[in-house]
Amino acid sequence: MKERLKELQLEALERVEKASTLSDLQDIRVAYLGKKGPITEVLRGMGKLSQEERPIIGELANKVREGIANELDVKKAKLEAKELDKKLEQETIDITLPGRPVQVGGPHLLTSIVQEIEDLFIGMGFEIREGPEVETDYYNFEALNLPKGHPARDMQDSFYITEDLLLRTHTSPVQARTMGEYKGSQPVKMICPGKVYRRDTDDATHSHQFTQVEGLYVDKDVRMSDLKGVLNSFAKQLFGEDREIRLRPSFFPFTEPSVEMDISCKVCNGKGCSVCKRTGWIEILGGGMVHPRVLELAGYDPKVYNGFAFGMGPERIAMLKYGVDDIRHFYANDVRFLKQYHKAE
Repeated sequence: MKERLKELQLEALERVEKASTLSDLQDIRVAYLGKKGPITEVLRGMGKLSQEERPIIGELANKVREGIANELDVKKAKLEAKELDKKLEQETIDITLPGRPVQVGGPHLLTSIVQEIEDLFIGMGFEIREGPEVETDYYNFEALNLPKGHPARDMQDSFYITEDLLLRTHTSPVQARTMGEYKGSQPVKMICPGKVYRRDTDDATHSHQFTQVEGLYVDKDVRMSDLKGVLNSFAKQLFGEDREIRLRPSFFPFTEPSVEMDISCKVCNGKGCSVCKRTGWIEILGGGMVHPRVLELAGYDPKVYNGFAFGMGPERIAMLKYGVDDIRHFYANDVRFLKQYHKAE
């Protein structure tokens, strides 16, 4: 048996030396060290040996097994290193090749417009305030002089979550929250940009989700002429110094008196065209003097404090300023459309 074990060892080591792939090594391992291999067969015949020979043959068999296994491991490491070198050689990067161009994005057009509006009003002393998009019925309606059952609520077909919670239909609740926070103790001068939601049919000029920027100024001795001056400065800075504005009487439950503001059409310079429907004017926002009831609900004494409020839609402003003909372009995520305005000013 000694001679047979030595023969098997030499035979296995010779095959290991000649092996050229990891698959070959695995075949050798199974052939010589497996349960059905020749070494195992030799060991099964140890029962015929004398008691003195058994430990000698057993020790030799273990040495043969270990010797073959060690050689297999050494050869495996060499073959794996060789395969890795070959793979690395094939995957070598030519650092002299030009790099692939990286497409650089930019601010969304609506984001740019909102930031521009914010900058203009910050320059006039307004601060930026934000509030929750899921709002209570009280702040969305009642605190703004829209009690339950008020017909003007129908103008803002709402997404209700519960009887008392809804997706805000305008950013005016931020105004009510801010005034409530101050409790009539100090003036308020703020704008509140953000998303709003109304149950509307999406088309070229309407969307169930859109953006609003609303402003509020409450102090002593605030006049309608102050509102006109702020809006006139805003329009000229945003649309150009040659733009004219006009205020038309209107109605909003939270302002009294209320107005809508038009700017002169920049396409025809007020002469009348298809863009302005031959009127020479284009509506861009609404506003007015804060209703005394809204001041009372927020803790302000309307005999001491008064103020003005206004609201605008950045989508409409962007459409007018950049000639966008469909509001859905802002939300379609079409890169071909968006990249046109990365450098828009």
